[in-house]
Amino acid sequence: MSPWQQCEPAPNATEPGAVGQPGSGMGRAAEGCGTVSVAIPLTMMITGMVGNALAMLLVSRSYRAKGSRRKRSFLLCIGSLALTDMLGQLLTSPIVISVYLANRTWEAVDPSGHLCVFFGFSMTVFGLCPLLIASAMAVERVLAIRAPHWYASHMNPRLTKGGLLAIWAAVVAFALLPVAGLGQYTLQWPGTWCFISTGDGRPGGSTVFAATFAVLGLLSLVVTVTCNLATIEALVSRCRTKATEAHSSKQWGRITMETLIQLLGIMCVLSACWSPLLITMLKMIWGRTFEHCKGVPGEAPGSELHQECNFFLTAIRLASLNQILDPWVYLLLRKILLQKFCQAANAVSKCSNTECKERSITLSEEIRRTTA
Repeated sequence: MSPWQQCEPAPNATEPGAVGQPGSGMGRAAEGCGTVSVAIPLTMMITGMVGNALAMLLVSRSYRAKGSRRKRSFLLCIGSLALTDMLGQLLTSPIVISVYLANRTWEAVDPSGHLCVFFGFSMTVFGLCPLLIASAMAVERVLAIRAPHWYASHMNPRLTKGGLLAIWAAVVAFALLPVAGLGQYTLQWPGTWCFISTGDGRPGGSTVFAATFAVLGLLSLVVTVTCNLATIEALVSRCRTKATEAHSSKQWGRITMETLIQLLGIMCVLSACWSPLLITMLKMIWGRTFEHCKGVPGEAPGSELHQECNFFLTAIRLASLNQILDPWVYLLLRKILLQKFCQAANAVSKCSNTECKERSITLSEEIRRTTA
C-alpha cells in the first residue's frame, strides 16, 4: 500500500468515474505532480523492504534454532506478517513510482483500467491481511499466557500454517469480489492511485463492499487491542503472585515490562495507522463524501470539501506506513527499546555501575532467548 505520490489537481480536471470509463478525467490530476520529488515513495519502499527482509532473516534463523519449538507458532506469524508487508510494497510501490516518473495521466498509462483493478486488489489484500494476521498473533499470545496447558497441547506449527493460509485465502477471495461485480476499484483523489470505491451515492454493491472492508478492519483492531490488554493483565497478575520470591519477582518484572512496552507499541502503531482510514471510509459511505470529492478540483484549496478529501489521502498514507513499521515494532526494535528502558530505569533509581552492567547482561540474555 503505497500511494505516496502527492499532487495538486489540474484546474481542468473533469469529473471522474471508474477507470476505463468515458469521462474518467481525474487522472489529469497527475499533471500537477511535476514539482514533487519521487524520493518519498522510493525511500518508503526501500525502508520497508529492508526492514521486512531483516525481520524474515531473523525469524528464519530463530525458527531453525534449537529450543524454539515453543515459539514456532509466534515466529511463523511474524514471518508471515513480514512477507505479506514486503509483497504489498513490491506490488504497489513500483506502480506509484512508475506513474510518477512517466509524468502522464493515469488513463494514458492504463487506458484499459486493468492496472487500476490490480492496484486496488493489491491495496485490499495487503491492507486487510496484516490486520488479520496481527489479530491472530494477539489471540496466540493471549492463549499462551492465559491458557498455557491448552496452548501446549493443541497449538502447533501445522495449525498455525493452516490458519495463516486460511487468512490469505479468505482475503484474496474477498478482494476478488469487485472482479465478480460486487464492489468496484476506482481511481481515487487526486487521480494517482486506485482503491475501493465508497459508492456512487446509491445503495449497492460498492457501498456494501467498502463498508465490509472498513468493518473487518475495525473488528481486527478491536480484537488485537482486547487480546493485548488481556495479555498484559495476565502478565501483571502473574508477576504479583511471584512477588514473594525475590529472584523470580525481578525476572517476571523485566519480562512483564518488556512485553508491556512491546504490546503498547503494537496497539499504538496499529491504531494510529489504520483507525483514520477505516473511520474515514465509513464516514464517506454514510456522508456520500466521495461524490463531493469528484467536484473538489473546482473547489478552493482551503475549502472544507477539499480538506476532507485530502484527509482521506493522508489516511491511506498512514495505513501504508504500517507495512514499514510492523517489523520494527514486532521484532527489530525489541532490543533497542529494552536497553533504553534499562538506562532510564537505572537513571531514576540511581543504581550503581555494577548493577547496571548486570541488568544489561541479563536483558541481553533474555533477548537472545526470546528471538533465538
